[in-house]
Amino acid sequence: MTIELETFQTPNGGWTTDDLDRLPDDNRRRELLDGVLIMPPPPRTTHQQVTALLMAALDDMSPDEYVAVPGLEVRVSDSRTFVPDGVILHATGDDGHRHWYAPRDVVLAVEVVGEGTETFDRVLKPALYAQAGIPYYWRIETLDGDLEVVTYRIDAVNEVYTETGRWTKFVDTGEPFPINLPVSRITPRVR
Repeated sequence: MTIELETFQTPNGGWTTDDLDRLPDDNRRRELLDGVLIMPPPPRTTHQQVTALLMAALDDMSPDEYVAVPGLEVRVSDSRTFVPDGVILHATGDDGHRHWYAPRDVVLAVEVVGEGTETFDRVLKPALYAQAGIPYYWRIETLDGDLEVVTYRIDAVNEVYTETGRWTKFVDTGEPFPINLPVSRITPRVR
């Protein structure tokens, strides 16, 4: 069996969001960190199920001024853009055809920790989301068996997140809106 690696030549000065927009639409997640192209590994079935179930549940319970969606790009700058596993956005009244939003549009960023993305999801992305001013961050732990939802609120002065809870049975928080979510509702049947 032959494995062919797709290669991209780094543009002079590093990658930009304009460069990403010119790449083929092949459903690969591409992110930029200060002009460096990052291509995370494809998510596993459990990861995708947790993301889909969580976003559907949050969308069901969100007030009309919010919308919960999976996998939309958050563009921090021309050389820094990320794709959280899920986001809650301010409902903007746009036509629904955008594939990226600014951090000011994002109320909550969610990452589901998966194989190969542990450091990104636990360390790097929360630091960068806080620096970008995203008010809330959730990390869903899936690797050690049972699900755990870890919730955070931004300390805007210091641009870091403060943990607000660890949830294994029910997520019961008033932020960013009242949420009472059984963890069983986002637990996949197949793991």
